Amino acid sequence: MNRREAISQLSVLTTTMLSAGAAFSMTNSSNYQIGACDWSLRLNCNPAAFDYAKKIGLEGVQVSYNSKSDLSYLSRPENRQAILAASQRTGVKIASLAIGMLNEVPLKSEAKTVEWVSESIDAAKAMGTHVILLAFFGNGDLRKDDAGKKVVTERLKQLAPKAEKQGVILGIESYLSAEEHIEIIEAVGSPNLQVYYDPRNSADAGYDIYKEIPLLGKRKLICEIHLKDNEFLLGQGSMDWPRIKGLLDESGYKGWAQIEWSQPKGKSVDETYPQNVGYAKKIFG
Repeated sequence: MNRREAISQLSVLTTTMLSAGAAFSMTNSSNYQIGACDWSLRLNCNPAAFDYAKKIGLEGVQVSYNSKSDLSYLSRPENRQAILAASQRTGVKIASLAIGMLNEVPLKSEAKTVEWVSESIDAAKAMGTHVILLAFFGNGDLRKDDAGKKVVTERLKQLAPKAEKQGVILGIESYLSAEEHIEIIEAVGSPNLQVYYDPRNSADAGYDIYKEIPLLGKRKLICEIHLKDNEFLLGQGSMDWPRIKGLLDESGYKGWAQIEWSQPKGKSVDETYPQNVGYAKKIFG
């Protein structure tokens, strides 16, 4: 082999190795980004959540639309700008929004909540995020409440066209079964209404999450997920997170995995969340 042939073959080999390396990198990149709910960090409606998230290695924060002390927080431009500035300063993303106050002031019974959801769509659009969690627990629980489900369905029908126009997904998080969620979604008839899936909540409600995830996943109805082990650190409760991840992978899910609660009694956020983040990254990272 002469010098020119050797150089030519080396060039081909280098190109092949670089291509293989790029392919390996692409096939091994994670389908998940790890974030946490601002309320679980005890910093809801607070730009400081982004500084803390950066400190413990999170990629994003799920931001509360409002709180008991400020029912219109993200409807005001100055607050949106403060959250955006915190995200830009820290490099931590605004993963999604959430209206947890719907647990106390329910969409099924309080007309003013329609305005909350409508304004949260504007906020999500302005802040460059695409998922809004709509909570249905506590006062807003829909189990064995056909009248409540009917009202919610009609109100979501009103809101869905705006969500579609703005490119925003409304995610229902509740104690309903996967089948009941599908019934509401089909009744509303919008691709921008999906399920915000929390395996711990569904298990607590008595459902088989290992059947629900494939059922919702094959329909591409899971918009985002919570990672939660209630009063245990992630990985130390009863949830089989590796199996859950496997089912999500099979369904083709790609998106945010948001850590919620998972805080033993008597332990602070500082004592628990670095461990939760480490575990989440180990399994989902």
